[in-house]
Amino acid sequence: MGSALITIDTEYSHGLYQKNPSMDWRENYARSISCETADGDVGIEYQMDIFDQYGMKAVFFVDPMPALLFGQESIDAIVHPILERGHEVQLHIHSEWLSTFSQKISDRYFGTTPFFAHHMHMLPYEMQKRVIEAGCDILVKAGAPRPTAFRAGNYGANDDSLRALADMGIKYDSSFCPAILNSACQINLPPDQWQPIYHHGVIEMPIGAISGPSGTQRHAQITAISAREIFDALNHAVYLGRHHFIIVSHSFELLSRNRKKINHIVRRRFEKACAMIADIDDLDIVTFANMPDPMVGHQIDEILPHNPARTIERVAEQIVGNILYGNG
Repeated sequence: MGSALITIDTEYSHGLYQKNPSMDWRENYARSISCETADGDVGIEYQMDIFDQYGMKAVFFVDPMPALLFGQESIDAIVHPILERGHEVQLHIHSEWLSTFSQKISDRYFGTTPFFAHHMHMLPYEMQKRVIEAGCDILVKAGAPRPTAFRAGNYGANDDSLRALADMGIKYDSSFCPAILNSACQINLPPDQWQPIYHHGVIEMPIGAISGPSGTQRHAQITAISAREIFDALNHAVYLGRHHFIIVSHSFELLSRNRKKINHIVRRRFEKACAMIADIDDLDIVTFANMPDPMVGHQIDEILPHNPARTIERVAEQIVGNILYGNG
């Protein structure tokens, strides 16, 4: 037996806001959350349609911080449909938004002047606690249960982030992605820590991965590995009896880079991956709310070994995707 979590980082675009601060939040929603195009929508509603088709429940890591700029309605619009369709909402924070808030908001929530922090680890410990608490309050106000899991934007957490989460009563973190070299993550864990581990008061749930050529790894994200690689990685996890393999995607993952049209290659990959996952015997797709307790500290170092044929298939697919959708 094995289990996996399908997680969707669900977030407004700070980049779109920077380019056009006067843009209505509904337009940002249309390009980042619902992902509307002339050929149809491929955002969270579409993704939930596919999950529902295969009887899966996903975890949506929702970034609530834009509510302090756009208003609570902007987060209600995300959280309500997720909950209504039986999926899970957890906490995601992109600290870049802190620089956009008014002096009044910054004073009220954080006791400071507006400032820029590209990653959570750039914030002092006490400030991280305030940001996490504000994020939890916004999600709860939108109707979500109080979060029990967290993922930092850009994986940019550190050990202080975990201590802050523990102080806030949040049980799980999923910001550690060992397959990405030189990432923004500064959590002090070894690069082969693939299984859940108790660390600074929380259970760290590393992002899944597969082996690549020449000793490299690829993290388990829809745009990073193929449907076949996801399928084989999960079968490998089942074979090892490994639980809590974490797959990552984003609300906008199925769009072209400029978020104006559907990336049909990634969309097909997403659909194919869901169909293939549903056919894996002895694999449970779980959420943080219903998963069995992790075997904390139980270390299985082996991830799916590299297979050149799989790599060639993915690289060819990605070359075509970059040509067709890389610049829009």
